[in-house]
Amino acid sequence: MPDLLLELRSEEIPARMQRKAAGDLKKRVTDGLVEAGLTYEGCQEYWTPRRLTLDVRGVTARSRDVREERKGPRTDAPEKAIEGFLRGAGLSSIEEAEVRSDPKKGEFYVAVIEKKGGAAEEIIAEMMPAIIRDFPWPKSMRWGAASRNPGSLRWVRPLQSILCTFGPETEEPEVVDFAVDGIRSSNVTYGHRFHAPDPITVRRFDDYVASLEAAKVVLDPERRKRMIRDDAKNLAFANGLDLVEDEGLLEEVSGLVEWPVVLMGEFEEEYLEIPPEVVRLTIRANQKCFVTRASRPASPAPRQEGAGAPHPEPEGTAAPHPEPVEGSGGEPRLSNRFIITANIVAEDGGKEIAYGNGKVVRARLSDALYFWKTDQADLPDLDDLKASAEKFGLDLAKPLDQRMARLDHLNVTFHAKLGTQGERVERIRRLARELAPIVGADPDLAERAAVLAKADLQTEVVGEFPELQGAMGRQYAELQGEDLSVARAIEEHYKPLGPSDIVPTDPVSVAVALADKLDMLVGFWAIDEKPTGSKDPYALRRAALGVIRVVVENQIQLSLLLKLASILARQAVDHHFRSLGQKIQAAQSLANLGVDEETVGQLNQMVDRESARDRAHKIIVDTQGPAVAVAYNLLTFFHDRLKIYLRDQGARYDLIDAVLASRDGEATANDDLLLIVRRVEALSDLLGTEDGKNLLAGTNRAISILAIEEKKGTAVAEAVDPALLSEKAEIRLFDAVNQAEKEAGEAIQNQDFSAAMRALAALRAPIDSFFEDVLVNVENDSLRANRLALLARIRQATGQVADFSKIAG
Repeated sequence: MPDLLLELRSEEIPARMQRKAAGDLKKRVTDGLVEAGLTYEGCQEYWTPRRLTLDVRGVTARSRDVREERKGPRTDAPEKAIEGFLRGAGLSSIEEAEVRSDPKKGEFYVAVIEKKGGAAEEIIAEMMPAIIRDFPWPKSMRWGAASRNPGSLRWVRPLQSILCTFGPETEEPEVVDFAVDGIRSSNVTYGHRFHAPDPITVRRFDDYVASLEAAKVVLDPERRKRMIRDDAKNLAFANGLDLVEDEGLLEEVSGLVEWPVVLMGEFEEEYLEIPPEVVRLTIRANQKCFVTRASRPASPAPRQEGAGAPHPEPEGTAAPHPEPVEGSGGEPRLSNRFIITANIVAEDGGKEIAYGNGKVVRARLSDALYFWKTDQADLPDLDDLKASAEKFGLDLAKPLDQRMARLDHLNVTFHAKLGTQGERVERIRRLARELAPIVGADPDLAERAAVLAKADLQTEVVGEFPELQGAMGRQYAELQGEDLSVARAIEEHYKPLGPSDIVPTDPVSVAVALADKLDMLVGFWAIDEKPTGSKDPYALRRAALGVIRVVVENQIQLSLLLKLASILARQAVDHHFRSLGQKIQAAQSLANLGVDEETVGQLNQMVDRESARDRAHKIIVDTQGPAVAVAYNLLTFFHDRLKIYLRDQGARYDLIDAVLASRDGEATANDDLLLIVRRVEALSDLLGTEDGKNLLAGTNRAISILAIEEKKGTAVAEAVDPALLSEKAEIRLFDAVNQAEKEAGEAIQNQDFSAAMRALAALRAPIDSFFEDVLVNVENDSLRANRLALLARIRQATGQVADFSKIAG
């Protein structure tokens, strides 16, 4: 069967766009083939900085003939209905339609539409221009004289050539002829821009790959990555070093070169006094280079393939392996050598390339060293920071304290409706102290960590590299002698940043991490800036997942509902008094959260603002109503994120829904995320047993019968009357339900959900016997109502842990 080879060659495509663009091209071409009635055996996409390539194997040479019958209106239908039928079927007159008869519906029209199949080459030639013109680049451009014309071709960078051949392996493939804005398809491509700029004529994929390889282009991106990784490891090893691997950088660098050549540059050792994170990020961000660290002797990485000149071993003895110098955390410190990935084989072996990269790296590291030293020096405006220092209990003799004081003094905005960073730190500080006993942290350390958590936002290094916020705060905290838990919390309170990121475990880190995320979530909920659809500009979904992971993975019991309401109240109070001072309208008035107008007036007149805040906060929390309503809405958001988290952990979605919908599943019962997880686990264990499966079947039968009768309006007794129990099976069930409900309730109170499930499992046999021996819907109204009440007791007993009706049988 024929194969299709397609290449779209352009100026350099940004590395971050290449993988997705190749995938988009594959999807659009293969979808187009299928829609046109063609099939294919397989398709593989490839990309380099200057080309997107598809290798489509086993394409059918011709699309099949299609015969379609389209039913129309009755023959006596109105004229407009018949005209609409003709237009839809593509018929010019009603005579072209067939008349058929149905015994019930009478005579009606049928359009028989026959479409002849077409040659694959013609189909491809017809669909490709539209695919190229409508390609979904995130950014695109027009170029040349044609760019003056409306509707001219847009591409990520100027498109230079199109290669498109089609044909079986046993024959000479044909060029699929089409053109896009004057660029006509051909069987010609070009190799490396500098090493092999001459045209190359190709036939099919195998000789295309071989020809490009000979012209210094490695087509397969995964192979380029392997070459860069292996050559970099071996070059580092030859110099007694280890490569610091970076998968993200490797992906990017492989998209910058068509013929990777690995070289080594160096910089002065004095720059190694900068924290390794800064050195690594400086070299990575500015030069797209890998860093190395000191290494002990070890076996070299296997060098399977490489595009550049081989790296010669030093003559005489093997390359020296210096003893590693340890950095922070006991890890070998970075070396002053870095790995460059060039795109050419230089005549001088790459010496000038390495020298040029080294000059740029030195300049960047010089800036970083200046930032590093500046951050440890005193600020010039210390006198202006005394009020902020007093507010937060800061020591202006310490550099990081100075930065926190400046952050507050400058009134740096966190969000227009949520106040400044200083006000936010004040809220996090209070909340971290409240959470500390719950998570087992020292309240003083938690408060200190919360106060300094955002201080590094005012440092020079974080100003240059925002990615290092938190990490630099930890470095500066350790330098000024902070408790190790405080320093660790400054870095870890941002975590986890995603589903695979680590979760903080130090109690101080946990307290600050929870305080930071809960304050943010409540704040944006209060101003109605919730995530919608795919939009989540403030990463609130990530924050909620972070709270869930911190709580669940650290086994923390935290009743969220009233805590969320309390945080909301404090934010509203702070906003109210800030609005008074600034003479602006408050976004959330105290009256809206349950404080009457007279009390609001009294609070506004109080001289001691802290006392007024505390009093207003107590009134709102005690009133609960409006604040709890917003908190409950946020709690449902937590439940939605918890479902996703548990499903990713392998839990069944129906078990999660059943637990959240249980009889005890009101807000106050389901606001402890850890207990929800434990209930789901215990329910899963129960349903994995034979007793559990049979209990589910029996319970759902009871719930189903009860629901049907309730819908019909059948009388159900308010309570089971033991005097009306006449059958042995129903007496046995009544006793078993009483016992199971009591034992399960006690187990739930003790948070022993496994024991609660075992208690409910004892109902399996009595329920089975009841349905075998007892007729529920008897004619006697009193007996029927009493037996339905017994079914309601089953629903009530099992409902303590889950709504069994939501569990798939």
